[in-house]
Amino acid sequence: MKKALITGISGQDGRYLAELLCSKKYIVIGLTRSKKQTIEKLPKKLRDTIELVEYESFTQESFIKILKKYCPNEIYNFAALTSGDGMYLNPEDISKINAGLVYKILEAIRHVDKNIRFCQASSREIFGESLESPQSETTLKIPRSPYGEAKLDADNMISKYRNQYNLFLASAILFNHESPRRGHNFVSRKISTAAAEIKLGLRKELKLGDLDTIRDWGYAGDYVKAMWLMLQADNPDDYVIASGKTHTIRDICEIAFSHLDLDYKLYVKEDLNIGRPNESVALVGDIRKVKRILNWSPSMTFEKLIKNMVDHDLKENKKNNEKK
Repeated sequence: MKKALITGISGQDGRYLAELLCSKKYIVIGLTRSKKQTIEKLPKKLRDTIELVEYESFTQESFIKILKKYCPNEIYNFAALTSGDGMYLNPEDISKINAGLVYKILEAIRHVDKNIRFCQASSREIFGESLESPQSETTLKIPRSPYGEAKLDADNMISKYRNQYNLFLASAILFNHESPRRGHNFVSRKISTAAAEIKLGLRKELKLGDLDTIRDWGYAGDYVKAMWLMLQADNPDDYVIASGKTHTIRDICEIAFSHLDLDYKLYVKEDLNIGRPNESVALVGDIRKVKRILNWSPSMTFEKLIKNMVDHDLKENKKNNEKK
């Protein structure tokens, strides 16, 4: 049986990946700062299936000990300080976690077992002020936030270690990926939650920034499958993981509210002072490489994704309201 170690297992991606790996009969070890909080977030079927390892802080020595003890075949790194609204906050901590932790993992792999395969969850934020659209693996990276800078720093180090030490290291350049497990600080979840609450009479309106902001949105469950495929390949490489299509925030509003027989125009208030400035060109992923080499493509449509999120939030709000 293969053994995989997942950092950031309590997040959206970590949970979807853990489910995928368990379905493939992996032994899954999840690293977490709090077992109690993580167990509360995990689906019931995972709680008795995976092993959680609690840590206070990642030092080089502690990570080496973890690798020696659990001997994983694969490592997936989702540990990161937030993107979304928080990618400009606490730049020192963002660099320490989003880049510094990756250095420690790479060094631990180099010292403990060079056969360990590693996948880093990178981000479309490395493109930032890109000069071309769509963006591929060879597009010039011009991050415009501390979050994007830290992710690019980690990607660059992965490339250097891969070449210098002949390690199986890969970066997944993930574009926006959503699900019912998405954090409430992300616009997709803000909209799905608000639509459900308005339908139930729990709130009256939703304030958003520029509704014509363009993003490349996909389903998180599809994207973690791509990351798994990356570590099953013959050779390590970096891949853009995206839907290859763009939609606007207005599109999400239209789908989410109409799914509940509501007109979003009656409830969504646009405030152009909210949110960050739009990119100079549309950030949309060129997924020809991952399609060609890994035979991966997204399985869930944008419309189905948004409807699933709304259905989930409607069900959750009904359940919580009944408890009161």
